[in-house]
Amino acid sequence: MKKFTLILALVLTTVVMAQSEEKLPYYEIPEYPETYTAGTVAARMVDGLGFRYYWATEGLRQEDLNYKPSESGRTSAETIDHLWGLTNFILNALSEEKRGENQKEFTFEQKRKQTLLNIKEASEILKATEDISKFDNERFPFWNLINGPIADALWHCGQVVMLRRASGNPFNSKVSVFSGKLRE
Repeated sequence: MKKFTLILALVLTTVVMAQSEEKLPYYEIPEYPETYTAGTVAARMVDGLGFRYYWATEGLRQEDLNYKPSESGRTSAETIDHLWGLTNFILNALSEEKRGENQKEFTFEQKRKQTLLNIKEASEILKATEDISKFDNERFPFWNLINGPIADALWHCGQVVMLRRASGNPFNSKVSVFSGKLRE
């Protein structure tokens, strides 16, 4: 009877733990919208960023985060901090609610999660927008958001992939950035 109770407790604990694990966005790229609008096209670019970021950072080890290719280069962790900042910038440019949490207090997993949530929220805002010129402001037009922080974040995702390869932890070869899914 004690063995049965112990086995049952282990099974229940495993089930509860599995259910409590939060699934992060962008394991797969979301289904594309049925219509093309300026907002849905911009959102798809942001979704592509989310998918690339998810897989660039999935399974990083502490040694990967600490890896620095040269004295003048950034570590993977510093690059991830920069990506987190870029997604805050993107979201602040699109949202009326301004954010600016101190990333130094976050663990890598917290930064990763918040970065993915920032990307998802930015995409949702864009998908719901017909006229993205409403995001033009006194500092810069929406165009600068595309060629600035969105393109920069895509660039830095590639750097994280390169750095993880160099530190001995290659990017998952089953990831298809074309389809936005894992290959079977």
